[in-house]
Amino acid sequence: MSNQNIKPINTGEIKEMLNRQKGKMKRYLSFCAHCSLCADSCFLYRAHNRDPQYMPSYKVIQSLGKLYKKRGEADRRLLTEIKGIVWRNCVLCGRCYCPIGIHIPSMIAFARSICRSQDVYPQGDEASSESWL
Repeated sequence: MSNQNIKPINTGEIKEMLNRQKGKMKRYLSFCAHCSLCADSCFLYRAHNRDPQYMPSYKVIQSLGKLYKKRGEADRRLLTEIKGIVWRNCVLCGRCYCPIGIHIPSMIAFARSICRSQDVYPQGDEASSESWL
């Protein structure tokens, strides 16, 4: 997408989306005990030599957690960073297991929907490339 066709980030829309899911998502974010037990259930984490950026809890905190912390005041740079986390580092396979009952895939999917609402998602060749982050 050329710079001429890039639409401005609509923080109002992001805030509205965050507010609609605020109760459930904030509960999930605050319940995380940072125990890392979800990590071993993630095949990407294991396949990438246990790199912490592939841990399910890391992916949620560095994407949805940042959006809530900033209260929806996101810019294109932040959404592009989140894009790499929620698309490249997660395939939404649903294998991630949380002993507390946090549903990690729904949180990653929600972060994706926020990015997609602002036209920030892998497009064209970058969808199959490792170089787009």
